[in-house]
Amino acid sequence: MNIQILKRTSLHEGGFAGLREYRLVQGPELFGPASNLDGSWPGLGNFVYLADARFMPHGETYMHAHYEVDIISVLVNGRILHYGTMGNGAFLEHNTVQIQRAGGEGLLHNETNPDGKWNRMIQIWVLPEEEGLAADYKVYKPMQGMVTKVYGGENDQHTDFPAKTQVNVARLKTGQSLEVETPFMAYVTNGMGTANNIQVENGDLIRGDSLQFEALSASEIILINTGYQR
Repeated sequence: MNIQILKRTSLHEGGFAGLREYRLVQGPELFGPASNLDGSWPGLGNFVYLADARFMPHGETYMHAHYEVDIISVLVNGRILHYGTMGNGAFLEHNTVQIQRAGGEGLLHNETNPDGKWNRMIQIWVLPEEEGLAADYKVYKPMQGMVTKVYGGENDQHTDFPAKTQVNVARLKTGQSLEVETPFMAYVTNGMGTANNIQVENGDLIRGDSLQFEALSASEIILINTGYQR
């Protein structure tokens, strides 16, 4: 159960418009063959991008377009006011997850920080398994002490965005644990714990073929894995 760990602090913080960000995952199939020369990792399956972003006070991305990509945004701290062709005017608060499916028709959006202090949002991109899908929009609120599936899984009544690539958000209490038995990446966004008996903390990206995580403090983790979990 060997794992690898990429520390956010080992990367250069870049950014654009009104935000600063660390790009921890950049899939070469989307960003080109030189995309990981900066120390970032390639993705996993159709998961191709993960950025840890801080919005400046009253910062924004400005209105821009996407096509044929599913965008998962996890608000770690602060608030986001969302403008766009779907969900226009939605307020995202701490630990809210927003899913935007651009589909074949595409979408326009602008994520803005309505407050006078920095916030923090993780953005994940997953390429859809089928092109030409209809655009869609959902918001989730993961609960403390639970692992919440926000993307992927089998096509049933409990899955809004069926896909082999799955994204779960875990908000764990001290002593809680989770286990994954398929290839995965996991990003710690708050707290600390042990991953396969190795200590990890906020800002650590982990990858491997299986994972046993135990929270040493109240912890928040974004888990991306491939294959349907039973």
